[in-house]
Amino acid sequence: MTLFTELDLLPSLQKTLAEKGLVTPTEIQARALPALLAGKSIVGVSETGSGKTLAFALPILHALKTIESETQSVENFAQPRAAIIVPTRDLGEQVSRVFKTFTHATRLRVRAVLGGTTLDIAKRNIDGPFDVLVATPGRLIKLLDRKLIDLSEVRTLVFDEADQMLDKGFLPDATRIAESCRANRQMVLFSATVPSTVQSLIDRLFIGAESIRSKGSHKVVATLTTMNRKVIDGKRWPVLEALLAKPVEGGTVIFTNTREQCDILAELLKKQEMPCLVYRGEMDKVERRANLKRFREGEIGLLISTDLGSRGLDVDHVGRVINYHLPQHLDNYLHRVGRTARAGRKGLVVNLVTERDAPLMAKISQEKPSLRPTLRSAEEQPAVGMIRRRSEKPAFGRSARRSDRAPFKGADRGGRGGSFGRPSARRSEGSSYRDRDSDSRRSERFSSRPSARRAAILPVSDFVQSGNPRPVIRSAVRGAAILPVKASVRSGKPAIRPVVRRAAILPVKGSSHHAVGGKKVIRPVTSRNHRS
Repeated sequence: MTLFTELDLLPSLQKTLAEKGLVTPTEIQARALPALLAGKSIVGVSETGSGKTLAFALPILHALKTIESETQSVENFAQPRAAIIVPTRDLGEQVSRVFKTFTHATRLRVRAVLGGTTLDIAKRNIDGPFDVLVATPGRLIKLLDRKLIDLSEVRTLVFDEADQMLDKGFLPDATRIAESCRANRQMVLFSATVPSTVQSLIDRLFIGAESIRSKGSHKVVATLTTMNRKVIDGKRWPVLEALLAKPVEGGTVIFTNTREQCDILAELLKKQEMPCLVYRGEMDKVERRANLKRFREGEIGLLISTDLGSRGLDVDHVGRVINYHLPQHLDNYLHRVGRTARAGRKGLVVNLVTERDAPLMAKISQEKPSLRPTLRSAEEQPAVGMIRRRSEKPAFGRSARRSDRAPFKGADRGGRGGSFGRPSARRSEGSSYRDRDSDSRRSERFSSRPSARRAAILPVSDFVQSGNPRPVIRSAVRGAAILPVKASVRSGKPAIRPVVRRAAILPVKGSSHHAVGGKKVIRPVTSRNHRS
């Protein structure tokens, strides 16, 4: 199927498609529409911006209008014939708009009960007969608990953007919603990625469903251009400032990992007299919606967002996405860049890349990360160390001020002499622990701190500092500078040698996993347990 006109859709739907200039379906639409029109249950996996909403909206409207013409319209209050479950209020409003584009001709009624509104408003929204329900799971469960809505006539149940519904309670809620519908219901799931939560949902509720995966699923779209800009010493702002000096067609969305980073960046932009809007969690919902509306209408062309804005938001005129802070996971990256180059349009994504983003960049380029080998011989490179920020200081005992010539005192196996504090960084929205904003004077530092008593573990950086051809460690003792090191062997034992005047050779054991949460470290060998 290459044209919408080839589908057996109602004339009213075909007319609206023609009026909107929709002629050629996207890949996921071309593959999903015939199956859904035939009444099959499907699981569709496709990249963001590929037109998944229209792929299930057209079959639902066609089926419900056909039923209405052959029998009768819905007469009972709060008893819809189709239900679409969405993760967020913003996405629910977008889905409702897509449906209402076609309901002017079909005369079918769409109602929404979404989070972020009072229960009284939700009750008023479903007060009367209607055909299609758009709901967030939490709000719908509350209505079911109070017996304010009846899903027994639902013939088609859709879970849209299922990979965003990752709450632990989602699977039981989804099961209850499905069991409240007709036994012979049509089940539909659309998602850009398939994390474990979504796979559990598929295994439980979509047995026998047809699986449709587009060629571009779990990848960026072909019309997207990607540019990577290297960040030196954590200084992101000069790179961003140079990027924003070059105008692009359409709006720009800048992503950060945390709400704090979002606010700090917005302040920096405002100080430079660059108008911008903020879209993040933990802000007034009315303000957030107003900011999105102003950006969508083109009043202000710069939106600063966390991952809250990376999933499901459909803004036509986004021409560029900038990852000011790259996420840790590929799924989050794919959702972010999916805000541009939507529905076949061209788009640009610019990534501000630091050394610790190397694993993600390797996944994006479909290559495995080039991890350095553990130090085992003179020919191999130094051990991969555990990266730490300056703000995450090890919780050692009494520290000592020792010269570079003095060897570090060792500890027994198992690291009894010291322990590391837990990361102090806040969790980002939709992501894991990430580095903080260097522009807020929290630079990305890596440290190696010896202790006076039984301190054993030396975390070291596993990359080459910019402009320095040698691997390095950074000492945290008395504000010491970067110490270039080189691999060495002393009596057959691997070692690191600081390249400073009269510096002692520090014999070390190989990579270890002792008492550091499974992360690779190196452990110095003391004169007691190292024989020359």
